[in-house]
Amino acid sequence: MTDNFTRNKFSDQLEAAGVPAHMHDWLSGHGVGALVAKMGIVFSELSAERAVATMPVEGNTQVVGILHGGAHMVLAETLGSFAAGIHAGPNAHAVGIEINGTHHRSIAAGTVTGTCTAVHLGRTLTTHEIVMTDEQGRRLSTCRITNLVRPNPKTS
Repeated sequence: MTDNFTRNKFSDQLEAAGVPAHMHDWLSGHGVGALVAKMGIVFSELSAERAVATMPVEGNTQVVGILHGGAHMVLAETLGSFAAGIHAGPNAHAVGIEINGTHHRSIAAGTVTGTCTAVHLGRTLTTHEIVMTDEQGRRLSTCRITNLVRPNPKTS
């Protein structure tokens, strides 16, 4: 019964976040993460080479009413980490070791789209570039994340 509970525990969260059904088993024990759900991030494409997701500006703003710079970074890290995790495969996992971002323009309303593209998919390191755009396709920020691919711990 515990296995079925764990397997189904995050089904609604995974569906709401747009995670393709074939990936639900991979994420069934953890879901997409509380922060991803809280920020309203929804995936529309998810692979090691390319991942795309949207995030609403509303609810993710700073004190002056524009999208918080940290929200850009959350979207970037989410996309880059998911893509790296897919590349790592079922016997490994990805751990972020570096992320940076440059903010080009602000946004006060609407939806942000993050497009993550693989720069390097190696045996032990992955690097992805993530570009955030507004609904008119204007670049809001550019981020880069590097993840370390580690084997999963052996279980007895």
